[in-house]
Amino acid sequence: MFTQILDPTGNLFITWLVALIPVALLLFLLAGLRMSAWLAVLIGSVVTFLLGLWVWQMPFGDGVLAYIYGSATGVWNVDWITFWGVILFNTLVTTGAFEKLRRWLIQQGTQDVRVQTILFAWAFGALLEGLVGFGYPWAFVAPILITLGIPALDAIRIAAIANNAPVSYGALGAPIIALAAVTGMPLLALAASVGKIVAILALLPPWILLYLVSGKEGVKGGWPLAIVGSLGYVAGQLPTSIYLGPYLPDVIGSIVCFVCLLILLKVWRPARTLGYGGVPVTGPQQASAEALGLSASDIFQGWLPIIVLIVVVVAWTGPWSPLPGINWLHLAVSAASSITPGTTISTAFDFRPFVGGSAILASWIVVVLLMRVSVSDIRDIFAKTWSQMWGACLVGVFIFGLAYVFNYSGMAGSLASAFSKMGASFIVVAPLLGFIGVALSGSNTSTNAMFGKFQALVGQLLGFPLMLLPTLNSVGAEIGKPIAPQTASVGVSTSEFVRNEGEVIRHNFGWTIVLLVYLVLIGVACYFFFPDIAALPK
Repeated sequence: MFTQILDPTGNLFITWLVALIPVALLLFLLAGLRMSAWLAVLIGSVVTFLLGLWVWQMPFGDGVLAYIYGSATGVWNVDWITFWGVILFNTLVTTGAFEKLRRWLIQQGTQDVRVQTILFAWAFGALLEGLVGFGYPWAFVAPILITLGIPALDAIRIAAIANNAPVSYGALGAPIIALAAVTGMPLLALAASVGKIVAILALLPPWILLYLVSGKEGVKGGWPLAIVGSLGYVAGQLPTSIYLGPYLPDVIGSIVCFVCLLILLKVWRPARTLGYGGVPVTGPQQASAEALGLSASDIFQGWLPIIVLIVVVVAWTGPWSPLPGINWLHLAVSAASSITPGTTISTAFDFRPFVGGSAILASWIVVVLLMRVSVSDIRDIFAKTWSQMWGACLVGVFIFGLAYVFNYSGMAGSLASAFSKMGASFIVVAPLLGFIGVALSGSNTSTNAMFGKFQALVGQLLGFPLMLLPTLNSVGAEIGKPIAPQTASVGVSTSEFVRNEGEVIRHNFGWTIVLLVYLVLIGVACYFFFPDIAALPK
Protein backbone atom coordinates (compact mmCIF):
# COMPACT_ATOMS: atom_id res chain seq x y z
CA MET A 1 0.00 0.00 0.00
CA PHE A 2 1.20 3.50 -0.88
CA THR A 3 2.17 5.55 2.19
CA GLN A 4 1.51 9.29 1.89
CA ILE A 5 4.39 11.68 2.50
CA LEU A 6 3.56 14.64 4.73
CA ASP A 7 6.51 16.88 3.77
CA PRO A 8 8.00 15.66 0.48
CA THR A 9 10.17 18.79 -0.08
CA GLY A 10 11.73 18.73 3.38
CA ASN A 11 10.38 22.19 4.11
CA LEU A 12 6.75 22.42 5.21
CA PHE A 13 6.36 25.99 3.91
CA ILE A 14 7.59 25.01 0.43
CA THR A 15 5.40 21.89 0.53
CA TRP A 16 2.46 24.13 1.40
CA LEU A 17 3.21 26.41 -1.55
CA VAL A 18 3.48 23.47 -3.94
CA ALA A 19 0.20 21.98 -2.64
CA LEU A 20 -1.45 25.33 -3.34
CA ILE A 21 -0.44 25.24 -7.03
CA PRO A 22 -3.70 23.57 -8.19
CA VAL A 23 -5.75 26.21 -6.35
CA ALA A 24 -3.65 29.10 -7.66
CA LEU A 25 -3.76 27.66 -11.18
CA LEU A 26 -7.56 27.45 -11.13
CA LEU A 27 -7.67 31.05 -9.87
CA PHE A 28 -5.48 32.19 -12.76
CA LEU A 29 -7.32 30.21 -15.44
CA LEU A 30 -10.83 31.09 -14.27
CA ALA A 31 -10.47 34.62 -12.98
CA GLY A 32 -7.41 35.77 -14.93
CA LEU A 33 -7.83 34.17 -18.34
CA ARG A 34 -11.63 33.76 -18.04
CA MET A 35 -11.26 30.23 -19.37
CA SER A 36 -14.27 27.93 -19.58
CA ALA A 37 -14.71 26.04 -16.33
CA TRP A 38 -14.50 22.55 -17.84
CA LEU A 39 -11.23 23.33 -19.63
CA ALA A 40 -9.71 25.06 -16.59
CA VAL A 41 -10.56 22.12 -14.35
CA LEU A 42 -9.21 19.64 -16.92
CA ILE A 43 -5.86 21.47 -17.00
CA GLY A 44 -5.91 21.74 -13.21
CA SER A 45 -6.54 18.02 -12.84
CA VAL A 46 -3.61 17.15 -15.13
CA VAL A 47 -1.27 19.44 -13.17
CA THR A 48 -2.52 17.97 -9.86
CA PHE A 49 -1.88 14.44 -11.14
CA LEU A 50 1.67 15.32 -12.24
CA LEU A 51 2.44 16.97 -8.89
CA GLY A 52 1.14 13.88 -7.12
CA LEU A 53 3.50 11.71 -9.16
CA TRP A 54 6.65 13.84 -9.05
CA VAL A 55 6.48 15.51 -5.65
CA TRP A 56 4.35 13.23 -3.45
CA GLN A 57 5.60 10.05 -5.21
CA MET A 58 2.12 8.69 -5.78
CA PRO A 59 2.18 5.36 -7.70
CA PHE A 60 1.09 5.93 -11.29
CA GLY A 61 -1.34 3.00 -11.49
CA ASP A 62 -3.06 3.75 -8.20
CA GLY A 63 -3.18 7.44 -9.09
CA VAL A 64 -4.96 6.61 -12.35
CA LEU A 65 -7.46 4.49 -10.43
CA ALA A 66 -8.06 7.31 -7.95
CA TYR A 67 -8.72 9.71 -10.83
CA ILE A 68 -11.07 7.25 -12.56
CA TYR A 69 -13.01 6.52 -9.37
CA GLY A 70 -13.31 10.25 -8.71
CA SER A 71 -14.54 10.98 -12.22
CA ALA A 72 -17.04 8.13 -12.05
CA THR A 73 -18.31 9.49 -8.72
CA GLY A 74 -18.72 12.92 -10.28
CA VAL A 75 -20.74 11.48 -13.14
CA TRP A 76 -22.98 9.17 -11.16
CA ASN A 77 -23.43 11.02 -7.85
CA VAL A 78 -23.57 14.60 -9.15
CA ASP A 79 -24.00 14.90 -12.93
CA TRP A 80 -26.77 12.30 -12.85
CA ILE A 81 -28.73 14.51 -10.44
CA THR A 82 -28.09 17.87 -12.06
CA PHE A 83 -28.82 16.63 -15.58
CA TRP A 84 -32.23 15.22 -14.69
CA GLY A 85 -32.98 18.23 -12.52
CA VAL A 86 -32.48 20.53 -15.50
CA ILE A 87 -34.45 18.13 -17.72
CA LEU A 88 -37.36 18.39 -15.25
CA PHE A 89 -37.10 22.18 -15.13
CA ASN A 90 -36.99 22.50 -18.92
CA THR A 91 -40.04 20.25 -19.08
CA LEU A 92 -41.87 22.69 -16.79
CA VAL A 93 -40.91 25.55 -19.13
CA THR A 94 -41.80 23.69 -22.34
CA THR A 95 -45.21 22.52 -21.12
CA GLY A 96 -46.14 25.95 -19.77
CA ALA A 97 -46.33 24.72 -16.17
CA PHE A 98 -43.58 27.10 -15.11
CA GLU A 99 -45.37 30.09 -16.66
CA LYS A 100 -48.61 29.17 -14.89
CA LEU A 101 -46.76 28.87 -11.61
CA ARG A 102 -45.08 32.24 -12.16
CA ARG A 103 -48.37 33.96 -13.01
CA TRP A 104 -50.05 32.45 -9.97
CA LEU A 105 -47.31 33.84 -7.76
CA ILE A 106 -47.66 37.29 -9.30
CA GLN A 107 -51.37 37.24 -8.54
CA GLN A 108 -50.66 36.51 -4.87
CA GLY A 109 -48.57 39.62 -4.34
CA THR A 110 -49.69 43.19 -3.94
CA GLN A 111 -48.15 46.23 -5.59
CA ASP A 112 -45.90 46.60 -2.55
CA VAL A 113 -42.31 46.04 -3.62
CA ARG A 114 -41.47 44.46 -0.26
CA VAL A 115 -44.13 41.76 -0.68
CA GLN A 116 -43.04 41.11 -4.26
CA THR A 117 -39.36 40.87 -3.28
CA ILE A 118 -39.93 38.33 -0.49
CA LEU A 119 -42.31 36.27 -2.63
CA PHE A 120 -40.28 36.25 -5.84
CA ALA A 121 -36.62 36.81 -4.93
CA TRP A 122 -36.63 34.91 -1.63
CA ALA A 123 -39.27 32.16 -1.81
CA PHE A 124 -39.51 31.61 -5.58
CA GLY A 125 -35.73 31.96 -5.92
CA ALA A 126 -35.25 29.19 -3.33
CA LEU A 127 -37.58 26.92 -5.32
CA LEU A 128 -35.60 27.54 -8.52
CA GLU A 129 -32.29 26.98 -6.73
CA GLY A 130 -33.58 23.73 -5.25
CA LEU A 131 -34.65 22.48 -8.66
CA VAL A 132 -31.87 23.60 -10.97
CA GLY A 133 -29.31 26.02 -9.43
CA PHE A 134 -26.39 27.17 -11.66
CA GLY A 135 -27.41 30.85 -11.62
CA TYR A 136 -30.88 30.22 -13.06
CA PRO A 137 -32.66 31.82 -10.08
CA TRP A 138 -31.00 35.11 -11.02
CA ALA A 139 -31.89 34.69 -14.68
CA PHE A 140 -35.58 34.05 -13.96
CA VAL A 141 -36.17 36.23 -10.89
CA ALA A 142 -34.36 39.40 -12.03
CA PRO A 143 -36.62 40.01 -15.09
CA ILE A 144 -39.70 39.67 -12.86
CA LEU A 145 -38.27 42.26 -10.46
CA ILE A 146 -37.39 44.56 -13.35
CA THR A 147 -40.99 44.48 -14.61
CA LEU A 148 -42.04 45.54 -11.10
CA GLY A 149 -40.05 48.76 -11.41
CA ILE A 150 -36.68 47.81 -9.88
CA PRO A 151 -33.63 49.03 -11.90
CA ALA A 152 -31.86 46.17 -13.67
CA LEU A 153 -28.59 46.28 -11.73
CA ASP A 154 -30.40 46.43 -8.40
CA ALA A 155 -32.81 43.66 -9.46
CA ILE A 156 -29.88 41.35 -10.21
CA ARG A 157 -28.29 42.15 -6.83
CA ILE A 158 -31.56 41.43 -5.03
CA ALA A 159 -31.92 38.10 -6.85
CA ALA A 160 -28.30 37.23 -6.03
CA ILE A 161 -28.47 38.10 -2.31
CA ALA A 162 -31.77 36.21 -1.99
CA ASN A 163 -30.08 33.23 -3.61
CA ASN A 164 -27.45 32.93 -0.83
CA ALA A 165 -29.07 30.67 1.73
CA PRO A 166 -30.50 28.00 -0.62
CA VAL A 167 -27.27 27.29 -2.56
CA SER A 168 -25.95 24.39 -0.43
CA TYR A 169 -29.08 22.42 -1.37
CA GLY A 170 -29.15 23.67 -4.95
CA ALA A 171 -29.73 21.36 -7.89
CA LEU A 172 -31.49 18.85 -5.63
CA GLY A 173 -28.69 18.58 -3.09
CA ALA A 174 -25.70 18.13 -5.42
CA PRO A 175 -23.23 20.15 -3.25
CA ILE A 176 -23.93 18.07 -0.13
CA ILE A 177 -23.70 14.83 -2.11
CA ALA A 178 -20.30 15.98 -3.41
CA LEU A 179 -19.17 16.84 0.12
CA ALA A 180 -20.17 13.41 1.41
CA ALA A 181 -18.41 11.72 -1.51
CA VAL A 182 -15.00 13.33 -0.87
CA THR A 183 -15.08 13.30 2.93
CA GLY A 184 -16.61 9.85 3.42
CA MET A 185 -18.98 11.30 6.02
CA PRO A 186 -22.61 10.08 6.24
CA LEU A 187 -24.81 11.93 3.75
CA LEU A 188 -27.73 12.41 6.12
CA ALA A 189 -25.48 13.67 8.92
CA LEU A 190 -23.81 16.20 6.61
CA ALA A 191 -27.17 17.37 5.27
CA ALA A 192 -28.31 17.97 8.85
CA SER A 193 -25.12 19.77 9.86
CA VAL A 194 -25.27 22.12 6.88
CA GLY A 195 -29.00 22.56 7.44
CA LYS A 196 -28.49 23.86 10.97
CA ILE A 197 -25.94 26.47 9.88
CA VAL A 198 -28.07 27.47 6.88
CA ALA A 199 -31.07 27.89 9.16
CA ILE A 200 -29.16 30.48 11.19
CA LEU A 201 -27.78 32.16 8.07
CA ALA A 202 -31.27 32.38 6.53
CA LEU A 203 -32.49 34.65 9.31
CA LEU A 204 -30.60 37.67 7.90
CA PRO A 205 -31.10 37.94 4.09
CA PRO A 206 -34.83 38.87 4.11
CA TRP A 207 -34.00 41.92 6.26
CA ILE A 208 -31.30 42.94 3.79
CA LEU A 209 -33.73 42.49 0.89
CA LEU A 210 -36.32 44.74 2.53
CA TYR A 211 -33.68 47.40 3.14
CA LEU A 212 -32.38 47.20 -0.44
CA VAL A 213 -35.81 47.76 -2.00
CA SER A 214 -37.40 50.19 0.46
CA GLY A 215 -34.83 51.66 2.86
CA LYS A 216 -35.08 52.01 6.65
CA GLU A 217 -38.69 53.20 6.62
CA GLY A 218 -39.67 50.25 4.47
CA VAL A 219 -38.10 47.86 6.97
CA LYS A 220 -39.99 49.50 9.83
CA GLY A 221 -43.31 49.05 8.08
CA GLY A 222 -42.64 45.64 6.56
CA TRP A 223 -40.72 43.74 9.25
CA PRO A 224 -43.35 40.94 9.53
CA LEU A 225 -42.44 39.96 5.96
CA ALA A 226 -38.79 39.43 6.96
CA ILE A 227 -39.71 37.39 10.04
CA VAL A 228 -42.28 35.18 8.31
CA GLY A 229 -40.16 34.87 5.16
CA SER A 230 -37.07 33.69 7.03
CA LEU A 231 -38.81 31.47 9.58
CA GLY A 232 -41.16 30.04 6.94
CA TYR A 233 -38.21 28.91 4.82
CA VAL A 234 -36.39 27.51 7.86
CA ALA A 235 -39.54 25.67 9.01
CA GLY A 236 -39.45 23.64 5.80
CA GLN A 237 -35.70 23.53 5.15
CA LEU A 238 -34.40 22.49 8.58
CA PRO A 239 -36.50 19.39 9.33
CA THR A 240 -36.18 18.26 5.71
CA SER A 241 -32.38 18.45 5.87
CA ILE A 242 -32.28 16.62 9.20
CA TYR A 243 -34.76 13.82 8.52
CA LEU A 244 -34.92 13.43 4.73
CA GLY A 245 -31.44 14.40 3.53
CA PRO A 246 -30.10 16.90 0.98
CA TYR A 247 -32.49 16.52 -1.95
CA LEU A 248 -35.50 18.65 -1.03
CA PRO A 249 -34.72 21.20 1.73
CA ASP A 250 -34.96 24.12 -0.73
CA VAL A 251 -38.06 22.83 -2.49
CA ILE A 252 -39.99 22.10 0.70
CA GLY A 253 -38.56 25.19 2.42
CA SER A 254 -39.78 27.43 -0.39
CA ILE A 255 -43.26 25.88 -0.41
CA VAL A 256 -43.65 26.25 3.37
CA CYS A 257 -42.41 29.82 2.98
CA PHE A 258 -45.06 30.49 0.30
CA VAL A 259 -47.80 29.11 2.54
CA CYS A 260 -46.69 31.16 5.55
CA LEU A 261 -46.43 34.36 3.51
CA LEU A 262 -49.84 33.89 1.91
CA ILE A 263 -51.41 33.29 5.32
CA LEU A 264 -49.69 36.42 6.60
CA LEU A 265 -51.05 38.47 3.68
CA LYS A 266 -54.58 37.28 4.49
CA VAL A 267 -54.41 38.76 7.99
CA TRP A 268 -51.86 41.57 7.63
CA ARG A 269 -50.53 43.88 4.97
CA PRO A 270 -48.21 46.89 5.21
CA ALA A 271 -50.06 50.03 6.24
CA ARG A 272 -48.60 51.86 3.25
CA THR A 273 -47.98 50.35 -0.18
CA LEU A 274 -44.42 51.16 -1.21
CA GLY A 275 -42.69 51.00 -4.55
CA TYR A 276 -38.96 50.70 -5.15
CA GLY A 277 -36.95 53.09 -3.02
CA GLY A 278 -39.73 53.38 -0.44
CA VAL A 279 -41.85 55.64 -2.67
CA PRO A 280 -45.59 55.34 -1.78
CA VAL A 281 -47.77 53.70 -4.45
CA THR A 282 -51.38 54.67 -5.02
CA GLY A 283 -54.03 52.88 -7.06
CA PRO A 284 -55.63 49.45 -7.12
CA GLN A 285 -53.97 46.40 -5.73
CA GLN A 286 -52.74 43.43 -7.70
CA ALA A 287 -55.05 42.03 -10.38
CA SER A 288 -57.26 39.07 -9.54
CA ALA A 289 -56.74 35.52 -10.74
CA GLU A 290 -59.57 35.91 -13.27
CA ALA A 291 -57.95 39.00 -14.77
CA LEU A 292 -54.74 37.06 -15.23
CA GLY A 293 -56.66 34.28 -16.96
CA LEU A 294 -55.77 31.52 -14.50
CA SER A 295 -58.27 28.79 -13.72
CA ALA A 296 -58.08 26.31 -10.86
CA SER A 297 -56.94 23.73 -13.42
CA ASP A 298 -54.11 26.02 -14.56
CA ILE A 299 -52.92 26.51 -11.00
CA PHE A 300 -52.98 22.75 -10.37
CA GLN A 301 -51.00 22.11 -13.56
CA GLY A 302 -48.43 24.69 -12.49
CA TRP A 303 -47.87 22.93 -9.16
CA LEU A 304 -48.29 19.33 -10.38
CA PRO A 305 -44.63 18.67 -11.37
CA ILE A 306 -43.41 20.03 -8.02
CA ILE A 307 -45.87 17.82 -6.15
CA VAL A 308 -44.77 14.77 -8.15
CA LEU A 309 -41.11 15.54 -7.49
CA ILE A 310 -41.63 15.82 -3.74
CA VAL A 311 -43.73 12.65 -3.46
CA VAL A 312 -41.38 10.50 -5.56
CA VAL A 313 -38.10 11.77 -4.09
CA VAL A 314 -39.32 11.57 -0.47
CA ALA A 315 -40.63 8.03 -1.00
CA TRP A 316 -37.50 7.00 -2.92
CA THR A 317 -34.69 8.54 -0.86
CA GLY A 318 -36.13 8.86 2.66
CA PRO A 319 -34.53 6.94 5.55
CA TRP A 320 -37.33 4.35 5.29
CA SER A 321 -36.37 3.43 1.71
CA PRO A 322 -33.91 0.58 1.02
CA LEU A 323 -33.26 1.83 -2.54
CA PRO A 324 -30.34 4.25 -1.88
CA GLY A 325 -28.47 1.54 0.05
CA ILE A 326 -28.42 -0.96 -2.81
CA ASN A 327 -24.83 -1.20 -4.10
CA TRP A 328 -23.98 -3.19 -7.23
CA LEU A 329 -20.27 -2.36 -7.38
CA HIS A 330 -17.58 -1.14 -4.97
CA LEU A 331 -14.15 -0.13 -6.26
CA ALA A 332 -11.51 1.46 -4.05
CA VAL A 333 -7.83 2.26 -3.79
CA SER A 334 -6.27 3.10 -0.42
CA ALA A 335 -3.18 4.82 0.96
CA ALA A 336 -1.69 4.92 4.45
CA SER A 337 -2.52 8.33 5.89
CA SER A 338 0.23 10.86 6.55
CA ILE A 339 -1.97 12.62 9.10
CA THR A 340 -2.97 9.76 11.39
CA PRO A 341 -0.58 6.78 11.31
CA GLY A 342 -2.31 3.43 11.23
CA THR A 343 -5.32 4.70 9.27
CA THR A 344 -5.99 4.75 5.55
CA ILE A 345 -7.29 7.27 3.05
CA SER A 346 -9.59 5.54 0.57
CA THR A 347 -10.89 6.81 -2.74
CA ALA A 348 -13.82 4.74 -3.87
CA PHE A 349 -16.58 4.51 -6.42
CA ASP A 350 -19.86 2.84 -5.49
CA PHE A 351 -22.36 2.13 -8.22
CA ARG A 352 -25.67 2.52 -6.43
CA PRO A 353 -28.29 2.33 -9.18
CA PHE A 354 -31.05 3.97 -7.14
CA VAL A 355 -29.26 7.19 -6.13
CA GLY A 356 -31.04 10.54 -6.00
CA GLY A 357 -30.59 11.16 -9.72
CA SER A 358 -32.56 8.02 -10.48
CA ALA A 359 -35.37 9.33 -8.26
CA ILE A 360 -35.41 12.57 -10.28
CA LEU A 361 -35.53 10.53 -13.49
CA ALA A 362 -38.51 8.60 -12.12
CA SER A 363 -40.19 11.90 -11.17
CA TRP A 364 -39.65 13.23 -14.68
CA ILE A 365 -41.15 10.10 -16.27
CA VAL A 366 -44.27 10.47 -14.12
CA VAL A 367 -44.54 14.16 -15.05
CA VAL A 368 -44.16 13.38 -18.76
CA LEU A 369 -46.94 10.80 -18.56
CA LEU A 370 -49.31 12.97 -16.51
CA MET A 371 -48.78 16.05 -18.67
CA ARG A 372 -48.75 14.09 -21.95
CA VAL A 373 -45.57 15.64 -23.25
CA SER A 374 -45.10 14.90 -26.95
CA VAL A 375 -42.13 13.04 -28.39
CA SER A 376 -41.03 16.13 -30.33
CA ASP A 377 -41.14 18.22 -27.15
CA ILE A 378 -39.08 15.58 -25.32
CA ARG A 379 -36.53 15.70 -28.11
CA ASP A 380 -36.34 19.50 -27.86
CA ILE A 381 -36.04 19.31 -24.06
CA PHE A 382 -33.08 16.95 -24.28
CA ALA A 383 -31.39 19.06 -26.96
CA LYS A 384 -31.82 22.23 -24.90
CA THR A 385 -30.61 20.55 -21.70
CA TRP A 386 -27.54 19.09 -23.35
CA SER A 387 -26.68 22.49 -24.79
CA GLN A 388 -26.95 23.99 -21.30
CA MET A 389 -25.31 21.20 -19.33
CA TRP A 390 -22.47 19.58 -21.28
CA GLY A 391 -19.88 21.96 -19.85
CA ALA A 392 -21.15 21.56 -16.28
CA CYS A 393 -21.15 17.77 -16.70
CA LEU A 394 -17.51 17.83 -17.83
CA VAL A 395 -16.67 19.95 -14.78
CA GLY A 396 -18.18 17.18 -12.65
CA VAL A 397 -15.90 14.64 -14.34
CA PHE A 398 -12.67 16.62 -14.00
CA ILE A 399 -13.14 18.31 -10.61
CA PHE A 400 -13.84 14.99 -8.89
CA GLY A 401 -10.86 13.38 -10.61
CA LEU A 402 -8.75 16.31 -9.39
CA ALA A 403 -10.16 16.15 -5.87
CA TYR A 404 -9.66 12.40 -5.51
CA VAL A 405 -6.03 12.61 -6.66
CA PHE A 406 -5.47 15.66 -4.42
CA ASN A 407 -6.69 13.61 -1.45
CA TYR A 408 -5.14 10.25 -2.37
CA SER A 409 -1.65 11.56 -3.19
CA GLY A 410 -1.31 13.24 0.21
CA MET A 411 -1.48 16.83 -1.07
CA ALA A 412 -4.60 17.53 0.97
CA GLY A 413 -2.89 16.10 4.07
CA SER A 414 0.19 18.28 3.59
CA LEU A 415 -1.95 21.38 3.08
CA ALA A 416 -4.04 20.50 6.13
CA SER A 417 -0.93 20.03 8.25
CA ALA A 418 0.33 23.49 7.27
CA PHE A 419 -3.00 25.23 7.90
CA SER A 420 -3.43 23.43 11.22
CA LYS A 421 -0.51 25.51 12.56
CA MET A 422 -3.04 28.36 12.76
CA GLY A 423 -4.76 26.57 15.63
CA ALA A 424 -8.30 27.49 16.60
CA SER A 425 -8.15 30.69 14.53
CA PHE A 426 -8.64 28.50 11.44
CA ILE A 427 -12.34 28.64 12.27
CA VAL A 428 -12.26 32.09 10.61
CA VAL A 429 -10.47 30.79 7.51
CA ALA A 430 -12.74 27.80 6.84
CA PRO A 431 -15.75 29.73 5.45
CA LEU A 432 -13.38 32.10 3.64
CA LEU A 433 -11.91 29.17 1.68
CA GLY A 434 -15.39 28.13 0.60
CA PHE A 435 -16.12 31.75 -0.32
CA ILE A 436 -12.96 31.98 -2.45
CA GLY A 437 -13.51 28.55 -3.96
CA VAL A 438 -16.95 29.35 -5.33
CA ALA A 439 -15.75 32.73 -6.57
CA LEU A 440 -13.23 30.75 -8.65
CA SER A 441 -15.36 27.88 -9.86
CA GLY A 442 -18.89 29.30 -9.72
CA SER A 443 -20.00 26.03 -8.17
CA ASN A 444 -20.67 25.04 -4.57
CA THR A 445 -20.43 21.43 -5.73
CA SER A 446 -16.93 21.93 -7.17
CA THR A 447 -15.81 23.89 -4.11
CA ASN A 448 -16.93 21.09 -1.80
CA ALA A 449 -15.16 18.54 -3.99
CA MET A 450 -11.95 20.58 -3.97
CA PHE A 451 -11.76 21.64 -0.32
CA GLY A 452 -14.10 19.26 1.53
CA LYS A 453 -11.55 16.59 2.46
CA PHE A 454 -8.88 19.19 3.24
CA GLN A 455 -11.26 20.95 5.64
CA ALA A 456 -12.11 17.63 7.29
CA LEU A 457 -8.40 16.84 7.78
CA VAL A 458 -7.70 20.24 9.34
CA GLY A 459 -10.64 19.70 11.68
CA GLN A 460 -9.27 16.28 12.61
CA LEU A 461 -5.81 17.70 13.38
CA LEU A 462 -7.25 20.52 15.49
CA GLY A 463 -9.83 18.41 17.32
CA PHE A 464 -12.81 20.35 15.91
CA PRO A 465 -16.22 18.71 15.61
CA LEU A 466 -15.57 16.66 12.48
CA MET A 467 -18.33 18.10 10.30
CA LEU A 468 -17.92 21.75 11.34
CA LEU A 469 -15.23 22.85 8.88
CA PRO A 470 -16.67 21.00 5.85
CA THR A 471 -20.04 22.52 6.76
CA LEU A 472 -18.59 26.03 6.93
CA ASN A 473 -16.86 25.38 3.61
CA SER A 474 -20.18 24.60 1.97
CA VAL A 475 -22.06 27.52 3.52
CA GLY A 476 -19.15 29.87 2.79
CA ALA A 477 -19.48 28.85 -0.83
CA GLU A 478 -23.15 29.86 -0.71
CA ILE A 479 -22.17 33.39 0.21
CA GLY A 480 -19.57 33.69 -2.55
CA LYS A 481 -22.08 32.96 -5.32
CA PRO A 482 -23.07 36.63 -5.94
CA ILE A 483 -19.49 37.42 -6.94
CA ALA A 484 -18.78 34.23 -8.94
CA PRO A 485 -18.15 35.21 -12.58
CA GLN A 486 -19.58 31.99 -14.01
CA THR A 487 -22.75 32.21 -11.95
CA ALA A 488 -23.09 35.86 -12.89
CA SER A 489 -22.73 35.04 -16.58
CA VAL A 490 -25.84 32.83 -16.35
CA GLY A 491 -27.64 35.20 -14.00
CA VAL A 492 -27.33 38.20 -16.33
CA SER A 493 -28.29 36.24 -19.45
CA THR A 494 -31.80 37.68 -19.43
CA SER A 495 -30.73 41.27 -18.68
CA GLU A 496 -28.93 44.17 -20.31
CA PHE A 497 -25.72 43.22 -18.47
CA VAL A 498 -24.82 40.28 -20.74
CA ARG A 499 -21.00 40.17 -21.02
CA ASN A 500 -20.78 42.88 -18.36
CA GLU A 501 -20.63 40.61 -15.33
CA GLY A 502 -17.91 42.73 -13.73
CA GLU A 503 -20.33 45.57 -13.09
CA VAL A 504 -22.77 43.15 -11.46
CA ILE A 505 -20.06 41.58 -9.29
CA ARG A 506 -18.88 44.98 -8.07
CA HIS A 507 -22.48 45.92 -7.25
CA ASN A 508 -22.99 42.69 -5.28
CA PHE A 509 -19.68 42.73 -3.40
CA GLY A 510 -20.45 44.89 -0.34
CA TRP A 511 -23.50 43.00 0.93
CA THR A 512 -21.77 39.70 0.17
CA ILE A 513 -19.01 40.66 2.61
CA VAL A 514 -21.64 41.52 5.24
CA LEU A 515 -23.06 38.00 4.95
CA LEU A 516 -19.56 36.48 5.06
CA VAL A 517 -18.80 38.27 8.34
CA TYR A 518 -22.14 37.03 9.69
CA LEU A 519 -21.20 33.45 8.77
CA VAL A 520 -17.78 33.76 10.43
CA LEU A 521 -19.53 34.86 13.63
CA ILE A 522 -21.88 31.87 13.34
CA GLY A 523 -18.89 29.53 12.91
CA VAL A 524 -17.06 30.97 15.92
CA ALA A 525 -20.20 30.72 18.06
CA CYS A 526 -20.75 27.10 17.03
CA TYR A 527 -17.13 26.19 17.81
CA PHE A 528 -17.08 27.76 21.26
CA PHE A 529 -20.67 27.35 22.44
CA PHE A 530 -22.52 24.76 20.28
CA PRO A 531 -19.95 22.18 19.12
CA ASP A 532 -22.53 19.39 18.95
CA ILE A 533 -24.27 21.17 16.06
CA ALA A 534 -21.71 19.65 13.68
CA ALA A 535 -20.61 16.52 15.53
CA LEU A 536 -20.87 13.13 13.86
CA PRO A 537 -23.79 11.11 15.26
CA LYS A 538 -22.81 8.43 17.75
